[in-house]
Amino acid sequence: MIVQANPGAGYRTLKPEIDAAVARTLDSGWYILGQEVKAFEAEFAAWLGAGKAVGCGNGTDAIVLALRGLGIGPGCSVATVSHTAVATVAAVEMAGATPVLIDIDPDHYTMNPADLAATLAAPPAGSPPIKAVLPVHLYGQAADLDAIGALCRDNDLALIEDCAQAHGATWKGQQVGTFGDAATFSFYPTKNLGALGDGGAVALPTEDMAGRVAALRQYGWRTHYISDDVGMNSRLDEMQAAILRVKLAHLDAANARRQAIAAVYDDALCQTAIRPPARRAHAGHVFHLYVIRVPERDAVQARLRAAGIGSGIHYPQPVHIQPAYRNRVALGSAACRETEIAASQVLSLPLYPELTDGEVAQVAEALRRL
Repeated sequence: MIVQANPGAGYRTLKPEIDAAVARTLDSGWYILGQEVKAFEAEFAAWLGAGKAVGCGNGTDAIVLALRGLGIGPGCSVATVSHTAVATVAAVEMAGATPVLIDIDPDHYTMNPADLAATLAAPPAGSPPIKAVLPVHLYGQAADLDAIGALCRDNDLALIEDCAQAHGATWKGQQVGTFGDAATFSFYPTKNLGALGDGGAVALPTEDMAGRVAALRQYGWRTHYISDDVGMNSRLDEMQAAILRVKLAHLDAANARRQAIAAVYDDALCQTAIRPPARRAHAGHVFHLYVIRVPERDAVQARLRAAGIGSGIHYPQPVHIQPAYRNRVALGSAACRETEIAASQVLSLPLYPELTDGEVAQVAEALRRL
C-alpha cells in the first residue's frame, strides 16, 4: 500500500453528516446565496474571531475581492512572495495591480520582513507605488505578523493576509486572518477546511467593508439587478457552504490530529540528518503540509517511493521563474535568491487527519531509514 494524499478520506469520515447537509440543501430549493451561505459566513467569522466573512467562488477570487474592496488596483503595486501557489500572484494581476515579489525567510518559507523593508526603501524602478502587502501564511504557519504589520503601519500600507493554507493557525494565540485590513481563504478540497469543490471567503473587520466585498462578488449589486460598482460573479455555492458547515465543526479536532502526526514525524527525523520543519516562535502551526528540506531531493523521494511513501513538491518552480511571469514581474531587493534555493529542496510528506496510526508509523519508519 502506498501512503499518499487522499482527498476522498475527509468525505468518507464525515459521510453521514455531509450527506444529510447535501440532502437538506437539495430539499430547500434555494441554491445560490441562500441560508446555507449566510449561516456558514456567520459561523466561520465567529470561529475565526473576525468581524465578518463573505463567501466567494474560490481562494483566488477572494484575493481579488479583498484588493478591490480596499481600492487596490491599477496604478498600485502589491508586495507578496514568489514561493507560493501561483494563484496569489495571478490574483494581484486579476485585480489590475502589479506584483512585487519579496524573498522568503529560508527557515519558515514566509515573507522576509528584512527584504520587505529594503524593497519599501528602494522600490523596483518602473513599478507603481506599493500600496499593499500580501503575506502568505505558508504550509500552515503564520508569517512574521509583528514585523510585517509594523512595516505596513509605518508606511501606510494595507495588510491582506493570504490564509489559504492556514485555517486555524495562530500568531501569539490569535487566529491568523484577524490581523490585517482583510484576509483571504481557500476551501479547495485539500485545505485544512476543504469543500468538495471550489470555494473561498474574505474575512473583514467591519460591516461596511463586508458590504462592499459582498456587492463586488455579485456584479456590484447592493440592490438586486442594480450595479453600483463594476463587480464580478464569484458566489460560494449553497451546497459547498452546507458541506463546509459540517467540516468547520470538526476543524479544531482535525488540526489537532495534524499536529499529532507532525510530532511523530519530528521524532523520526530527529534520528536522521534531516531537520524537522522549523516552528516560528509565537506561531501555532496547523500543518497544512509537512515540508522537509533535502538537498538531494530526487534521491530521497525515490527512497521514500520504494518504501511505499508518496510525496510532493510545494512548489517546484517559483512564480517569477514560470514562463508566464519570467522577466516580467518585479522582484524585491533580494531578488528571491532564498526562494529559488528552497524550491530546489522542499519535499512534502503525506499528512492529513484521516491517516491511520499504521500509516503514520509506516511513514515514520521510512523517515528513520533515510
